[in-house]
Amino acid sequence: MKKIGFLSFGHWSPSPQSATRSAQDVLFQSIDLAVAAEELGADGAYYRVHHFAQQLASPFPLLAAVGARTSRIEIGTGVIDMRYENPFYMVEDAGSADLISGGRLQLGAQGETDADMGRRHAEVFLHLLKGQGFAKPNPRPMFPNPPGLLRLEPHSAGLRDRIWWGSASNATAIWAAQQGMNLQSSTLKADESGEPFHVQQARQIRAYREAWATAGHGHSPRVSVSRSIFALTTDQDRAYFGRDDSQDQVGIIDNMRAVFGRSYAAEPEKLIEQLRADEAIAEADTLLLTVPNQLGVDYNAHVIENILRHIAPALGWR
Repeated sequence: MKKIGFLSFGHWSPSPQSATRSAQDVLFQSIDLAVAAEELGADGAYYRVHHFAQQLASPFPLLAAVGARTSRIEIGTGVIDMRYENPFYMVEDAGSADLISGGRLQLGAQGETDADMGRRHAEVFLHLLKGQGFAKPNPRPMFPNPPGLLRLEPHSAGLRDRIWWGSASNATAIWAAQQGMNLQSSTLKADESGEPFHVQQARQIRAYREAWATAGHGHSPRVSVSRSIFALTTDQDRAYFGRDDSQDQVGIIDNMRAVFGRSYAAEPEKLIEQLRADEAIAEADTLLLTVPNQLGVDYNAHVIENILRHIAPALGWR
């Protein structure tokens, strides 16, 4: 069995070909797609957070709204750039969204190097999530306080164990394991060996799990990978993705040699065999399907249903 969810990048564009022509369109359709995915039996609704662009940027109002409209599906991010976050305010927002959803939040975050402010913010955030008091109470409060130092509220017990770290290298995956965070690995990774993307990503996952075991945390970790996967079952599918003969790509991003994982688009029988050979998907317990959100809710629900109905059972994911 494998958890299967979607990951939306939340783009909008005024183009006549786009089903999301405004930020409001994206927000409402993001909620509607989560409702549809839950009805189809999917396990997760995840959203990319990207600043200074026509994409989703403020996740917590959206996560709370999705939590209020759904009852079972996991709700998460992939990922929040911690450089821009105030960890104190973030704890309050995350706690609120998690309580509204009934404890279904799966919060993915990301930083850069050891010296980066993103990691420093993440470390503060993780500490605050423990719910330990640190603030001196007002000696003349408007309402009575509990005894001792005060913590940030609202506090959601268990959220600390549902924090994920987006890792693009083996080293950052090991750091995430040491910190007791779950692992998110996307379709981009530092090219550390020249091997195919899925082989390098599988090795990253194994290194993460070894570091987790060494750290001696008291619970089992989770690992997600994301993929663009399209089962071609209709003429519309073939028109959109039928010419996609994708391969891994190597390039330079932020002065890092990176390998970008291929997309998958094929008839179900061929697609099943292609995915069976993906070592990283096999290693992960969670698969996030990156969806083309600008094609609208109905088509993306169809994309998700195709995987759940035609692909997942044959691979033992369902």
